Amino acid sequence: MTGWHAERTPDGSAKAVIAVTLLALLLVAVVPVALLAGVIMMMLGHVVGGLALFGGSVLAAAIAVALAGITGMRRLRKLVSGLRFRVVQPDGSQHTEVAEPWGSDSTNVVQLDPSEYTEVR
Repeated sequence: MTGWHAERTPDGSAKAVIAVTLLALLLVAVVPVALLAGVIMMMLGHVVGGLALFGGSVLAAAIAVALAGITGMRRLRKLVSGLRFRVVQPDGSQHTEVAEPWGSDSTNVVQLDPSEYTEVR
């Protein structure tokens, strides 16, 4: 049971991704409040301050969302690159990452000679 629990607890990078994502969600949720506060400031005569408040909140939320996306994608790539996917053939044999032999009896496969390849740009 301890081995299962050890596998399920997030490591440091997973905790960082969770923290950045929660920060991004919090900042996105604050944008409407900043808009309302900015409108109230503009009605009281502080137009530049109201615009700066709203613009700053949108900018901070956009940066946090971009950072969360970048760290999340980096974490996902790290997880996927560490996995070894095993492909099982319909006959039960393991796929060994080798192309099918030329004498294969597959009906829907077009086999090309390397001299027939063309480069598409």
